[in-house]
Amino acid sequence: MANHKSAAKRARQTIKRQAVNGGRKSAVRTVEKGLLKALAAKDTSVLPDLLKKFMSQMSKAAQKGAFKKETASRRIGRISARVAQLISGK
Repeated sequence: MANHKSAAKRARQTIKRQAVNGGRKSAVRTVEKGLLKALAAKDTSVLPDLLKKFMSQMSKAAQKGAFKKETASRRIGRISARVAQLISGK
């Protein structure tokens, strides 16, 4: 338990931020899961839209601090490469 007023406030803020960031991460994972399923099914008609949505959500989550920027960049890059490979037919 916090011994100072400011420490108690920080503890309250941490709980709130964890809840918000958990929601953001969950939303990103849901979109990513749908994108990976479409990749596995080789459904090229919906891949561009799903990729755009994933990139948007992941970038926003990184901007808000739910993910590190490097993590977001790496995950976007890897999935983008897989989508591009499937669409180009290589």
